[in-house]
Amino acid sequence: MKCPKCKRIMRQTRNMRFNEYEIDGFTCSCGEVFFDPDQAQKILLLNKLKTHKIKAKLGRIKSNLILRLPKDVETALNLEKGEEVTLRIADNELRVSRA
Repeated sequence: MKCPKCKRIMRQTRNMRFNEYEIDGFTCSCGEVFFDPDQAQKILLLNKLKTHKIKAKLGRIKSNLILRLPKDVETALNLEKGEEVTLRIADNELRVSRA
């Protein structure tokens, strides 16, 4: 990728700080920095979701109660169908985390 500022080739860089996360991107010797747009978009969505209450619906398939998460949560956390999560009950709340 060429730097739009100085026209030199930018170096691909890993673990660049973006907000409180580390993502990939490109850096130039002139000081110009570009973050991977897909990774940056997920971080921005995650930060947005942290400030809102997220509503999810419960459903039932046969005798199992299922928790349906909004698409934004799936995208921000890179969740996939069939992936296992851990449920914890703490202070009368249900907490869901990656297994």
